[in-house]
Amino acid sequence: MKILAINPGSTSTKIAVFHDEKLIMHSTIRHKPEELAHFVDAMEQFDYRQNLVLETLQQEHIPFNFDVIVGRGGLVKPVEGGVYEINEKIYGDTKHAMCKHACNLGSLIANSLAKRLPNCKALMADPGVVDELDDIARINGSPLMPRFTIWHALNQRAIARRFAKEHNARYEELDLIMCHLGGGISLAAHKHGRAIDANNALTGEGPFSPERSGTLPVGPLIDLCYSGKYTHKQMIQYVTSKSGLLAHLGTNDVATVVKRIEDGDKHAELVLNAMIYQIAKSIGGLAPVLYGKVDAIILTGGIAYSEYVIKRLTERIEFIAPVFVYAGEDELTALAMNALSAMRGELPIKVYK
Repeated sequence: MKILAINPGSTSTKIAVFHDEKLIMHSTIRHKPEELAHFVDAMEQFDYRQNLVLETLQQEHIPFNFDVIVGRGGLVKPVEGGVYEINEKIYGDTKHAMCKHACNLGSLIANSLAKRLPNCKALMADPGVVDELDDIARINGSPLMPRFTIWHALNQRAIARRFAKEHNARYEELDLIMCHLGGGISLAAHKHGRAIDANNALTGEGPFSPERSGTLPVGPLIDLCYSGKYTHKQMIQYVTSKSGLLAHLGTNDVATVVKRIEDGDKHAELVLNAMIYQIAKSIGGLAPVLYGKVDAIILTGGIAYSEYVIKRLTERIEFIAPVFVYAGEDELTALAMNALSAMRGELPIKVYK
């Protein structure tokens, strides 16, 4: 089974080619800020990124001949977890997604490229809008704004299954608190294979992150929106990509912040420790969701490479359950293995409606 996996991010497009489980090629295509500056939003980057995918395959001498092309799912309407064949409904909803994030391009490029090949399927798996919340988790203080989730569903579920396999268990038998530590920070309570509560890691819920605001005080936020200083678009950009460590310290790179702390920067130390503090509070807040019966807390994502962060975070949360660290993310492998299992009939291919 020849598989092409595509994972667009804010500043890169990652692609990988697999023959069944075997990785044949992996490439990270970097996009410099000046190359993206003339695009109004991520959706306008479609042709630019698709052409780079094709050029990279050619440079790596990979024949354009695949049985399935799987893309990172976009911010469409909430769906249950699993593998979906990309149909016209997904295509249309992605073109008009709630947020113009680069992840939307994954399913669009996969669909476009698959159409160039005979009998090639276009799939997406566990998009960031996977919603398996218990009904009680949807209710907040305003019926005008029910909770919804945007989280790292693909990586969290892949790591949870990996953890289960390594501990001779089934993911569907475990109760886990998962925390993805990246540019955005998502947390979820996984109960027997379902994420029954998870935060909106993009547009403002949970801890602040390297570039996102997390939960903000409502009154001052309303005042800022009506101050006349910012447009609607600027406020969305501020909350989703220009807050957090970036707003406080001028960088979204945790390693850089740690170096500043080592050089004696007390303000950097306070801000980074505050982020760790908020992450710990959010993890602790998920323990009651599972009635305190937590088999493990699993930390993943790029920031999980930071010994500074992991040490201080673990000290605050290890009383809840054993803490396990799976640094980094391998979403391309997760995409490819989901696609392979679906093509083999081991997972159902669901219909997006």
